[in-house]
Amino acid sequence: MLNALQVFTTVVVGLMVGVEFSVAFVMNPIFNALPDDSNQQAHSHGGRMLGALMPFWYIGSLVLSAVWAIAGWDRPGAGLVVIAAALLIVSVIMSLLLLVPINNQGKTWTPENRPADWKEQLRRWERYHYGRVAVIIAAFTLLVTALV
Repeated sequence: MLNALQVFTTVVVGLMVGVEFSVAFVMNPIFNALPDDSNQQAHSHGGRMLGALMPFWYIGSLVLSAVWAIAGWDRPGAGLVVIAAALLIVSVIMSLLLLVPINNQGKTWTPENRPADWKEQLRRWERYHYGRVAVIIAAFTLLVTALV
């Protein structure tokens, strides 16, 4: 049963990393190459769509990692899983303090009501997002290493 939990957790976290990596290095560059109105609308739509899904994914990944750490406490690699879970906590805190406030504003913007500094706000969100991606990649790497 522990093996199934380990594999399931690793897959869930790995998929989350893939989505967030894609946002950072595929979707955002595509959106940013669009004309301003389309760029802003794409970011707003993405913020609404992923803003509804990702909290469950982040918390679910954290819970699964914590369960793995508890269930496999006496097994090799448990320390790596604890560190991975701690990094996932950091990613949730980063999200709540840095990214969600910007996203909550941005997802309501339209070409008619967006603030004058909307591009700077999106750039700030992207910088924070790069940091969060690095943190969750590190967590994923530790989980994969703990499988061995």
